[in-house]
Amino acid sequence: MTEDNHRVGFPEEPARFGVPSAPRNSPSSTPSFGPPTAAAPEHPPTADLPDPVGAPDPAPDADPKPHGVEISDNRNSQIVVAGRDLTMYSKPPLTVTPIPSVEVEAVGLAWVGTGPEHERVTTAEDARVLLAGPGPALAVVAGAPGMGKRTAGIRALWQVSDARQRSGANPLDLQEVHPDWERPESPDIELMPTQEATGYLLDVASEIDAWKAPGDVAKQLLAHAEKLREVGSYLVVIANEDGWPGEQSGAFDRVLVTARIRPSAHEIAIAHLKALYGKPVCADWLQRPIVGSPGPAAMLLNAGSTPADAVRLAATLAGVEESLKGLESAKSAFQEWRTDVKNVFTATEDKPEDRALLIAALFLDGEDALTVQDAARALLKDDSVGSVREILTGPDLTSRLNKVGVEVVSRKVSLDHKAGYARAVLVHLWHQRADIHKPLLDWLDELITVEAGPGRLQTISDLLVELAIAENDFRAITTIKEWIGKDSRAEHLDLIARVLTRAAEAPALGPQVRSKLLDWAQEPSEPVARVVALVCQGEFAEHYPSQALVRLKHVLGRSDRDKAVRTAEAALRATARAQGQLPRFWAALGKWSAEGRNLAAHRAFLALVDPRKDPWILQVMLSSAEQHPDVKEALIDKWSAALGNSKVDAESRQVLHNWAHAFADGHVELPMLKDILDEVIQRHLGSSPISDLMFGAPGVAYDEAVVSLRKALRMPSQLQPWRRHGSGHPGS
Repeated sequence: MTEDNHRVGFPEEPARFGVPSAPRNSPSSTPSFGPPTAAAPEHPPTADLPDPVGAPDPAPDADPKPHGVEISDNRNSQIVVAGRDLTMYSKPPLTVTPIPSVEVEAVGLAWVGTGPEHERVTTAEDARVLLAGPGPALAVVAGAPGMGKRTAGIRALWQVSDARQRSGANPLDLQEVHPDWERPESPDIELMPTQEATGYLLDVASEIDAWKAPGDVAKQLLAHAEKLREVGSYLVVIANEDGWPGEQSGAFDRVLVTARIRPSAHEIAIAHLKALYGKPVCADWLQRPIVGSPGPAAMLLNAGSTPADAVRLAATLAGVEESLKGLESAKSAFQEWRTDVKNVFTATEDKPEDRALLIAALFLDGEDALTVQDAARALLKDDSVGSVREILTGPDLTSRLNKVGVEVVSRKVSLDHKAGYARAVLVHLWHQRADIHKPLLDWLDELITVEAGPGRLQTISDLLVELAIAENDFRAITTIKEWIGKDSRAEHLDLIARVLTRAAEAPALGPQVRSKLLDWAQEPSEPVARVVALVCQGEFAEHYPSQALVRLKHVLGRSDRDKAVRTAEAALRATARAQGQLPRFWAALGKWSAEGRNLAAHRAFLALVDPRKDPWILQVMLSSAEQHPDVKEALIDKWSAALGNSKVDAESRQVLHNWAHAFADGHVELPMLKDILDEVIQRHLGSSPISDLMFGAPGVAYDEAVVSLRKALRMPSQLQPWRRHGSGHPGS
């Protein structure tokens, strides 16, 4: 342990937290730092203090009263909570989520092990042999995109699990590990999870090329896989074609499986339709008999089609009625309207006005047709209206829109009848008209105005992020980021945060977006930092909590406590109370202090222990402190550090008052609260927040909760300075 860990309450092992039992309706069978069911009553700020919280936190959803807390010694990285084990680490492990059941069902019920030419595809079987054999419980499945690597990896884990079950053992718990390393270029393999009887899938295909020392990482993964073997667990790593350093060592090469033949897309689609969707008639549409005519949808797939194409086609066919009309609809949707798009662009080769009208309709879907027409003229930079003769010549506006595939309903344009058509047109335009990229993005920038409202922003940004993900093109993301400063309203920033969250979790584009979020968190712009903080309390924070923490650290370290900082504080609270995240966040505070990020650490501590909107985290801390002196000392030390920083005096004062209300409302008990505050008072009686709590401030009337806590904490030795000056105690 580092000196800093000793100082902040981690003497030999990680600090230990007692937690309330998991809610009965929790989806997880593992005890967790799950949220309580009811929030504490909200109190207005006492006296004339500013509200330090900002936007409301998400409402909690479980009983806030602590109960059933029992914590055993954790020298073997085990904590007993409410009679059950909860694995803990000195460094919190990477986030894991269950592999989606639909994928597990697919590899069990609809597996295809043959290629387009009926050759045998051995990727999954080769990986299974490695996992089941001696040595490290590791298989690295590498290959080009579209080779079915992920599905092969899941199949290998499923086969190992199935073999265990047939032999009388429990099946494996199949989990996906999110590569949530603080420094993706230098993965810390110590953070990989090591639960018993678990099959782990780790996909680093989009990140492995950025590893600074792939040989070192490979060596650590092999060592980690040896530990997994000891606990009956397994690991499949998904890599790209040449990122895994198999040439550096025979040991590295022995765990490598290269996907060289992709499974037959036709057979995958047929298997899915029969086994997963129960649609044998639709499956017949894809048949390719040796003798006779192929099915009416067989031509939709070919030897170059990927497994993902097959899965998408099966889902598309399964979603339409089993008729000729349904088949035609599925064909167009699956082909992403390629034929329609090609026909439209062919028919408008000499009509740039109609092409501009189509482009405007894509981004202004749902808006008035005349607004679309004005936007089309702006795209062409055509300000002239023309003579009356020109105006009366040619087809009407509605007819022009209909000819390019756009409907007009009640004077508003609509593409609802062609799901995916807008994306198809935009991708075609992006591919075939590269010179339009910058003018198009500049034009979109002009469309995003305060007057336009959030609906337009959502339509345009959703379409752009689809383009960015489909083309792995970051320019669209840069454009969306530039729109942050156009409107500081919460709904505007929330929309952009949701779009960026989606991009940050995209398989190929995600690593680049996550890296940019780190850069943006350090920008001076308050709205930009605020959007980053919003991203860090959504799904991104669920899957990448460590990376979210790093970005929040920078926002919390801003010199002024602006809206960005308050949003980051709310994000910290919301994410810390998610399942299993509180120890990770608590450990981060000491690390930030060691890095010299004291302001961020102090703000984070005060945000976490503020019970005004939700007392659960404070309950957990106090329950732990009752049983473990190191946790109690850590709370005292962190209070002392915050009180020594005058930049957080206002927040410290407010949190102390909120502790008083938590006690008055029965959410926390007095003994441990008093023990901690008595020690803090001894150290910092002269600080402004403590002086305010103990002696009040002239001219300020305090409510009963603060006065009651003051009386409980009052000590004669502390009152002597007031009595020597002959003053009464103000504020009581």
